[in-house]
Amino acid sequence: MDVNLLVQTVAIYALPVLFAITLHEAAHGYVARYFGDMTAHAQGRISLNPVRHVDIVGTLVVPLAILLLSGGKFLFGWAKPVPVNYSALRKPRRHMAWVAAAGPGANLLMALAWALLLKISLALPGNAFFEAMARAGILVNLVFMFLNLLPILPLDGGHILFALIEKAKGSALSRTTYERASFIGFALVMVVFVFALQNDIGRITGEGFQLDR
Repeated sequence: MDVNLLVQTVAIYALPVLFAITLHEAAHGYVARYFGDMTAHAQGRISLNPVRHVDIVGTLVVPLAILLLSGGKFLFGWAKPVPVNYSALRKPRRHMAWVAAAGPGANLLMALAWALLLKISLALPGNAFFEAMARAGILVNLVFMFLNLLPILPLDGGHILFALIEKAKGSALSRTTYERASFIGFALVMVVFVFALQNDIGRITGEGFQLDR
């Protein structure tokens, strides 16, 4: 394992990953508050302070361990889930989809912001580090966005899908249904990650939010 390469990888990806997780989580809480759920606001989760969103295991221990084991080739982790009280939303079945979509939407905006920074760094000489960080920011946020839009729980895409199903059928699905779907979905994500790790096909970052029905 090349220690210098590992240190360089951590330095380049640290800020992009931290911003991707923090703003993604804050977006969930902000949109939930906008639609009537004050749970995240009451717990101080609508914040740009990364400490409020960091999960010791998922944000620090697991990513560092995977970076070490993969020689700096992979990154996988998660943040502390933002609590969302489904029943507190003014129109639960409609607004749940917007709350879920807010996180990936924030990642899309961040990818565009990093793309702008990349354009600026390319126009200025001697900015190789910031160029590399900008490229990492684009990659992290796009992977983060597309991964979370997969239509399986506990990812955001799963919450969007289930909100649309509930809206179509006109009634809420049971908590047991959500729990079973979340268990199966998490298992599928783990299988995909292990396959990616073994076959050297990319970097993955994951996340979710907690739904209180």
